[in-house]
Amino acid sequence: MRPKLHLLEVAGRAFELGRQHGQAFAPQIAELAAERLELSCSPVWTGRQLTLEQVLALGQACLAEHERYAPELVEELRGMSQATGVGLTELLILNGFTDFIDTIYKADGGAQPVGPAHPAADDCTAFIVSPDATADGQGFYGQTWDMHATATPFVILLRGKPDAGLSFLTLTIMGCVGMIGMNEAGLAVGINNLLGGDGQIGVTWPFVVRKMLAQDNIEAALACLTGAKLAGAHNFLLVDGHGQGYNVEAMSTRLHLEEVNRGSYVHTNHCLSPANAAVERERQPQSRASSESRLSEAQRWLGRGRITLDDLFALTRSHEAVNGICVHPEAPFFVESCSAAIMRPATRELWAVWGHPCQNEYEQYIV
Repeated sequence: MRPKLHLLEVAGRAFELGRQHGQAFAPQIAELAAERLELSCSPVWTGRQLTLEQVLALGQACLAEHERYAPELVEELRGMSQATGVGLTELLILNGFTDFIDTIYKADGGAQPVGPAHPAADDCTAFIVSPDATADGQGFYGQTWDMHATATPFVILLRGKPDAGLSFLTLTIMGCVGMIGMNEAGLAVGINNLLGGDGQIGVTWPFVVRKMLAQDNIEAALACLTGAKLAGAHNFLLVDGHGQGYNVEAMSTRLHLEEVNRGSYVHTNHCLSPANAAVERERQPQSRASSESRLSEAQRWLGRGRITLDDLFALTRSHEAVNGICVHPEAPFFVESCSAAIMRPATRELWAVWGHPCQNEYEQYIV
């Protein structure tokens, strides 16, 4: 039984949000930044053999894109950098690691890669449940967040109250501006990692998530995604308090958008759009099998209709799929469900759990 989820509350201007975050977890952020910089130099993760200098140069080029896209969030990183002593480029790589490895993968422009991607580059199961598919007529968004087991100790829930802007809750890791969350306007945003073979110098997904959470309506949030020059591939899911939703498979060079306002929708870690699959990076066979099995199991579960909150808790705890929707670490890759979250945008309620959902209890929060 792991400890309860650590809640960090930050408030103020952008720089101050980052400074408070960094001050709270300076040693952990420095540790995680060093680890992810090292992994960015590993062909096991990136498919390329790049030097530290080459990796940092790519990170600096991406930093310039972030400055153009969301200067206020880069200012937040500056506050974090001051508090931790970790450089801006290193913090950017910590934040966007699973997009940044897509950028590195493409860095040699078409040279033969080393091999399939590491399965621990995120293996989440995410779902939208529209109001008509629930027992009480109020929709949900939810997901597990799966990563290498070493990431679990760094998971936190961040409550932000910017001086100018909307308050938000985001399930994230120490040093990362946000991963999965909801704002006071009832806009919920989540993700699945995809493995893109078309990465580029661009903006990484946590900055897209936070910029979306700064919007007060779903169309404005969607525009933050469709208008971004993306560094790597992620699937984004967004839902508002009125039951409107979108699923967007977003590769660096193309995207596929689906409106979701009836029934349930599930996405895991492989492209469902044939056009996107054409630029998808190769997965390990067991990783592909897990993604397909989790998709099928979650669709079967949600297809029952009249879904309740307890049903969604149970879904995230399920072990019926290959490796389970609640994933436990196994050699040689040691992927696990590091956390999970369920949100009800109409009521601004968020339930989150630290570690395996099957072993720990969800805690309730209000934005």
